[in-house]
Amino acid sequence: MMARDTAAPKDPGRPDDPALSLKKDPELRRELDATAHTLKELGPEYEAELIDSFLEKVGERIDRRMDATADRQVRRYLAERQMSAARSAAGRGAGDGPSPALGSFGERFGFAALSLVLAVPLSAIAAYQAHLAGLVVTWAGIVGVNVAQASRGAWRRRANEPEPPSSDGWEA
Repeated sequence: MMARDTAAPKDPGRPDDPALSLKKDPELRRELDATAHTLKELGPEYEAELIDSFLEKVGERIDRRMDATADRQVRRYLAERQMSAARSAAGRGAGDGPSPALGSFGERFGFAALSLVLAVPLSAIAAYQAHLAGLVVTWAGIVGVNVAQASRGAWRRRANEPEPPSSDGWEA
């Protein structure tokens, strides 16, 4: 037969609660002993000041522990987010297409700006070598490349969207 633990659950306000134990913090215990010794020497007229001083030190200790705990929790949260992002990137694999950051405004703007910068010398060469026909072909190519790059994201978005239900009543 197994013995059951019949002890009452720990009450946080009880003196035997490990969270309130001075055994965990010997420096705080020494402070309390020094405060009690000073109180005996100086008498009750300094009692309020001594207690306030001790409580201030306890408050500082609590603040430091809370800061350390919060710091650990924040670091753990950030590490979990990084791990989650790394796992989702690893799960996506290299053949699954570009990362979601591709196709962003910066990439599209950079591509358009680069194509316009390159369009200037290409236009000059085409106009010099093949006159108006060369200029038209060059700009048709520049526009075609930009349209293809811009529609690349639209095709990917359309492929990931579910098809809307048919409203004509016919089933596929």
